[in-house]
Parts: sequence; structure tokens; C-alpha cells
Amino acid sequence: MAQIYLASPFFSDEQVARIEKIEAALTQNPTVKDFFSPRKNEDTDQEAYTKPWATAIYQIDVANIEAAEVMVAIIDFEGEYVDSGTAFEIGYAVQKGMPVIVFHEKTGTVNLMIGESLHAYLKTPDEVAQYDFHRMPTIEYDGKFI
Repeated sequence: MAQIYLASPFFSDEQVARIEKIEAALTQNPTVKDFFSPRKNEDTDQEAYTKPWATAIYQIDVANIEAAEVMVAIIDFEGEYVDSGTAFEIGYAVQKGMPVIVFHEKTGTVNLMIGESLHAYLKTPDEVAQYDFHRMPTIEYDGKFI
């Protein structure tokens, strides 16, 4: 079973609703051992939005990327731009040689750097709930790139 890091923006109600759907899908998936969702793990003793808080959150997130076997990344574009934190997490995973499963519920184009580096491209929560994290089938992105 797979240990997963869930990368996603969670700055708006729409984004939180989307990540909650994927958290539920991962919980239902029998090939998922566990997953780390940063939005649920921001507790530190530091005052929010200060330098010590940022350092603590960064260290927690990086440690959990290091511990993961697979990354599931929700790309949630604002215009043509993916969240910079999510893009960093994807790049970190790719550099480590970790497979990245991209979930892209919104329609539109995908940045070529993400589209070419992903292992699988999923568009519905059901696809995430049914994805086999043991066999890890490759599902290429075949849409338009930016």
C-alpha cells in the first residue's frame, strides 16, 4: 500500500471543497496506506504567518514529502497559473524520482512542465478512489499545454 503526500492549494472555499473530495477518495482507496494532507497539519507553536511559523510548516511539509512514496497533486489553476506552493511540491517530488499523480478537475490547459513530468493524470474523484497505487498505471496528459 502507498504512503501519499497530497499537494494542493487550500486558499478558497472552492479549493477546500476540492481537496476534501480527494481526501475522501484517498480514504476509500484500498491501495492507499495513508496520506499526509498539509491543510490538516499546520499546527505549530508558532504565531501564524510569521517567519518561525513558515519555517516550521516548510520543515513539516518537506519531511512528509521525503516520507511519501507517491504524490497526488491537485492542480487548481487561477487563470493560466498553478499555485506556486503546489508547483514547488511537484518539482520536489519529480527531483526525488517520486511518481506524481495529478488531479485536474477544472478544464483547461496544463503547464508543459507538469504535463510532461506527471505519472498519471486523473480528472474525477472516482478515478482517484479507484486508481491502483500498487500497479501505478501510467495515464498521460493528452490535452493542450501552456
